[in-house]
Amino acid sequence: MLTLAELSQRTGANGGAELDESIWVQIETLRQGRTQNDKPFFDLEVVDANGKAKFKIWSDSPAYDKCHDLENGDFCELSGRFFINNFGLNVSRPTLRALGDGEIENFLQGSPEAAKLNQENWDFVMGVFSGLKEPRLREVSLLALKSLEKKWRRAAAARTYHHARRGGLLEHTSQMLRCAVALAPLYREVCPDLLYCGVLFHDVGKLWENDYPDRGFVSKPNRRGELLGHISIGIEIVNRFWNQARDANGELFADTVQPSPELVRDHLLHLIASHHGEMEYGSPVTPRTPEAWLLHHIDNIDAKMEMLRCTYTEKDEVVPGLFERRPPLTGMMASPLAWSLPVNKG
Repeated sequence: MLTLAELSQRTGANGGAELDESIWVQIETLRQGRTQNDKPFFDLEVVDANGKAKFKIWSDSPAYDKCHDLENGDFCELSGRFFINNFGLNVSRPTLRALGDGEIENFLQGSPEAAKLNQENWDFVMGVFSGLKEPRLREVSLLALKSLEKKWRRAAAARTYHHARRGGLLEHTSQMLRCAVALAPLYREVCPDLLYCGVLFHDVGKLWENDYPDRGFVSKPNRRGELLGHISIGIEIVNRFWNQARDANGELFADTVQPSPELVRDHLLHLIASHHGEMEYGSPVTPRTPEAWLLHHIDNIDAKMEMLRCTYTEKDEVVPGLFERRPPLTGMMASPLAWSLPVNKG
């Protein structure tokens, strides 16, 4: 079954194809309205694991009566003839069917490929932090991972620009961690374990700021995220886990162990505080350590590469090889070269 993103891509190809399809979606909002000519309709906004779309369900549509039985948050199958027009993805003669419990569970798990990727990323992250040599950083990171596994595997990395989907934060974190594992040995000033923990914790506040419910693809703004932001939340959360790990492992956190526990914690918290790089982008301080500078650039690299991928899948080619601009990237992005040599497919 196609996702919303795949459906948009296929209907937008070759000048606009029409496809008879059925898709599974969750209702984000369902609002009843009337035109100036008093014709009734429903505005139906739906989401899935990778995208969202908005449809108008008119009163002469087979789906109109069913809309009266549905509510925000419900899961359903939307069928009809899908096409792209000036307003984006659209559907003619739509029908709606509520999903059963078993179908909902399958839908929430995502495609087999997505579920496999989520598990592979989680296993990689757990493997790296189980092997940390610095015992205090290992204890704090493993305590956080085991305590927050469900949140970590479902939160988004952002709301719009990059990895803005259920499970996106784990994708972002694991790919950043692969970069850090490759780059840390190249710079003798960098402590690899500290850098890896910076990768893990730099966006830990987004487990609250961009969280998803257990059953759903709708991430709604919340008070804590809006009032504090993910950097402030992240510092608070890491302090909490640091104190828990210290209370459970007093000898590891003794003042006689060098570098001192407080110095290590300050350096770890600095990575969270400075990872945006500039104060104008939300960091309360700019990077002041080798690990902080490297973390900032690794974060930026992975975010920009994801934005490029989204450009290729979401935007149309203006001319062959050049795609419509996708903010915040500047200008039209060019398609990658079709190399005959082996290239990285990761």
